[in-house]
Amino acid sequence: MATPVSFDITSTIDFQEVDNALNQARKEVGQRYDFKGATAEITLSEKDKTLTLVADDEFKMNALWEIVQTRLVRRGVAIKNFKAPASEPAAGSKVRRIITIQQGIPIEAAREIVKFIKDKKLKKVQAAIQADQVRVTSPSKDELQEAIGALREHDFGVALQFGNYR
Repeated sequence: MATPVSFDITSTIDFQEVDNALNQARKEVGQRYDFKGATAEITLSEKDKTLTLVADDEFKMNALWEIVQTRLVRRGVAIKNFKAPASEPAAGSKVRRIITIQQGIPIEAAREIVKFIKDKKLKKVQAAIQADQVRVTSPSKDELQEAIGALREHDFGVALQFGNYR
């Protein structure tokens, strides 16, 4: 019998890269003409896994979020893991948007990944949820490659990374 090979599906965010992207965004906001004299705050809380944006109005909020998204993409951070709700009123007639950062695969998405792999009917490929990641095992490396290809084509609502291939 062949020894089983496996890989892990994770969804992690590198907070150092997020911090670098936010510093670049702050620098760009400070130089842009449409933000001169306006309030535009970007605050990251790694402990709470949130990103807080504060701006004068909804128009500036959308522009600020667009700048942040652009910088995150340029730094190679997946913006799928940033869940941005609608803006809410804040003190001093400003608007605030608290964006949650998804670290790890949520249990609903993990169940969906396992179901997706089972529905593909790949020979002897098995998926198991382990905390905030999913481990996929099979005796055949070719089957695992096929599983990775199928998972990359499907959208599960979070950015997936494939690692620990052995």
